[in-house]
Amino acid sequence: MIEDVLKTLSLTGEQSGAGNGSWLACTGELVESLSPIDGRTIGRVRSASKEDYESVSVAALRAFDTWKMVPAPKRGEIVRQIGNAFRAYKKELGALVSLEMGKIRAEGEGEVQEMIDMTDFAVGQSRMLYGLTMHSERPGHRMYEQWHPMGPVGVITAFNFPVAVWSWNAMIALVAGDTVIWKPSSKVPLCAIATMNIAWKVLKENGLPEGILSLVVGKHEIVGEALINDPKIPLISATGSVRMGRHIGQTVKARLGKALLELGGNNAIIVAPSANLQLAVRAILFGAVGTAGQRCTTTRRLIVHQSIYPALVETLLKAYSQVRIGNPLEESTLMGPLIDREAVESMQAALKRVGDEGGHILYGGKVLSGELFDAGTYVTPCICEVGPDLSIVKEETFAPILYLIRYGTIDEAIRYHNTVPQGLSSAIFTNDIREAEAFLSHRGSDCGIANVNIGTSGAEIGGAFGGEKDTGGGREAGSDAWKAYMRRQTCTINWSDDLPLAQGIHFETN
Repeated sequence: MIEDVLKTLSLTGEQSGAGNGSWLACTGELVESLSPIDGRTIGRVRSASKEDYESVSVAALRAFDTWKMVPAPKRGEIVRQIGNAFRAYKKELGALVSLEMGKIRAEGEGEVQEMIDMTDFAVGQSRMLYGLTMHSERPGHRMYEQWHPMGPVGVITAFNFPVAVWSWNAMIALVAGDTVIWKPSSKVPLCAIATMNIAWKVLKENGLPEGILSLVVGKHEIVGEALINDPKIPLISATGSVRMGRHIGQTVKARLGKALLELGGNNAIIVAPSANLQLAVRAILFGAVGTAGQRCTTTRRLIVHQSIYPALVETLLKAYSQVRIGNPLEESTLMGPLIDREAVESMQAALKRVGDEGGHILYGGKVLSGELFDAGTYVTPCICEVGPDLSIVKEETFAPILYLIRYGTIDEAIRYHNTVPQGLSSAIFTNDIREAEAFLSHRGSDCGIANVNIGTSGAEIGGAFGGEKDTGGGREAGSDAWKAYMRRQTCTINWSDDLPLAQGIHFETN
């Protein structure tokens, strides 16, 4: 099955890690793609050197001159065709996401569907690149704003969403008239290469030049630094850790470029006394266990009213005990592996700190062993009982650890919720309209996403995605997503025979 998927996606043999429509003869070191399912090498990629990156970036800049002059609705038509191409390979791409990243099959195909949905969304946006007309204070003048393509855009993505996050940026950037250079995580390079193979075919069939969509796989200190320091790249969109985001933000801002950052999440659900517990537990389970806790929107904290705490814990423990852990390609599996052994070690270190700081484990947290788990990447999802002020609770551990915290009043719950550095996704389960409105008010959730009676995970592309504080402040998708990828221009036209100045200023010579 693995061989069939790789063959269908043109991934047999050693792969090049750089290209702009055709693959370059890269000169960087060889990177092995290891499946977290069993530790097996599923592919080898020759990574890009700094010189390879320069070739790609020059081609992207050259292609921008052509692509920006294609009418936006026509650019949308190309994106529509790319979406249809992804539809044709949905099962194979979904299987590859599972193989290389470890998501269960349903989530792997769901991620590809997210790419497809994003192309559909972008097609609509291609006819909605609106400017405004304003009334000028000067007689005989017309004033309006318009938006222009920006240039080559750099997109840096993390391992946990190996294809979807690229599409959230790239499809909108394409309809905006930009070209795109993608640097994926070196942990999942095959997903990126397969995606490029599919998209490039569409561009070639339409007679478009190379360089509109490009890829560079390589070390962050080589390729990554070249990308974020490149003055040819006016915008860098980066998804990853807070530490990474701070470095990218400072570097890009130092050259007066723009940075769109989507960083860490430490997402919480408040469960109020009036909540539908059955509904809440379903959302908590998917939010905390889905993708083995490796989503930026993963539910990491559960803030529960003291009156329902025992009942919720009992129900949650029962639900966790029924989670089937194993090969993500098997239909009955609900949780696959962590991305690698380093992630497992990070989880174990966090759990040790929980004990050292006074919390205790109620369920799970074990590293699984045996014939089915030889890769050393499988763990049992973990529930911990903690106080709200533990330092470990304020950090994001990219693993299936759920921290349980008791509260007494809604104001106390909101305070606990907001007292972390991150601000991505949030939720409350309540049937009390006053509590729901308090949570959504100015004094409520300080996150970029706030939900009532649904969980923290599973964002729709129609809404702007991103967060506040250490999450970086960036937004992807949403009604005006295209504005992030274009430059704004204010225009004034004088159709009179006079030259009045603004603010009534008179400046005349005799």
